[in-house]
Amino acid sequence: MGQLTILQIKEIYYPILAAVSIPANLMTIVILSRGNCGHSKCISVYMVAMATADLLVMIINIIVYHIFSYHFPLSFLSHTPVCRFILYMTVVALDLSVWFTVSFTFDRFIALCCQKFKTKYCTERTAAAVTTTVSVLTFLKDIPVLFLFAPERIVNKVQWGCRVREASLSSPLVVAYSWFHGIWRVWLPFTLIALFNSLTIRRILVASRARRGLRGHSSENQCDPEMEKRRKSIILLFTISSTFILLWLTDGVSFLTNRLTNINQYRGDRTNPAFIATETGAMLKFLSSCPNTCIYAATQRKCREELKKLLQSPWTLILRLVKNERNASIRIHF
Repeated sequence: MGQLTILQIKEIYYPILAAVSIPANLMTIVILSRGNCGHSKCISVYMVAMATADLLVMIINIIVYHIFSYHFPLSFLSHTPVCRFILYMTVVALDLSVWFTVSFTFDRFIALCCQKFKTKYCTERTAAAVTTTVSVLTFLKDIPVLFLFAPERIVNKVQWGCRVREASLSSPLVVAYSWFHGIWRVWLPFTLIALFNSLTIRRILVASRARRGLRGHSSENQCDPEMEKRRKSIILLFTISSTFILLWLTDGVSFLTNRLTNINQYRGDRTNPAFIATETGAMLKFLSSCPNTCIYAATQRKCREELKKLLQSPWTLILRLVKNERNASIRIHF
């Protein structure tokens, strides 16, 4: 019953997630690329990079791997070279999504806590350099994944499917790389995001108390735009970081549990609680590619206005075309 339940949930969950997340990230990319949300160019670069990575996760990890490859096991996607490349890209896409989030968090930490360094670091050029560097390093770091898989079978000299090489399961280098990869993707980002956000929030709170003291008790009831801006910054940072950590936590704990006990303990047994926990962690971490960028865009008034314009633009275009067609018909009639 456990096996049937988790498989049923996955078959329903992944198409719905893709159907919601892909349009959301596409709209976010379009809105931020227009540059009318009131963000600095630096922030826009990071946000577009995050949305693009999340979109890549939805396309590669969900649509190509979990939907197409699963439902069409004998298609072109099942050829071993293609399958191996897809598995490589699933790892790359998730790493990019995680580390673009870390890069954005660090940029906000510099902007709010390091005023002297802010003018040099928080620029569009630096943001582009950081995202490019992260992308290149990620593609290079994940190259070993391409060599972990062998063909499942060979039919008429054609290689089909991908399976982990038996020698890889006991190789010290592969085990070390697996540990490094898990720490790099989950626990190191957890630590850095928690550290940067806690320092940023602490800085904002200290600055806010100092500002209230300077303004004096007589102005306590007056509206302070700067204080309101800082309050929204705290809420935004806490929402993004807590959402990321909560959605990745199950996957991180499952990774540690499997490595510290026995990595093959539930092999072939899909009713095992360890298998269910691992699959649940995977579903939750994929969900993290949907809300993070949308949270940031939705909490900004100008972004909401741009979203409304974007949603209205097709109808506006249709009405304009209908009106032009009607005017043309009237002129021909007369």
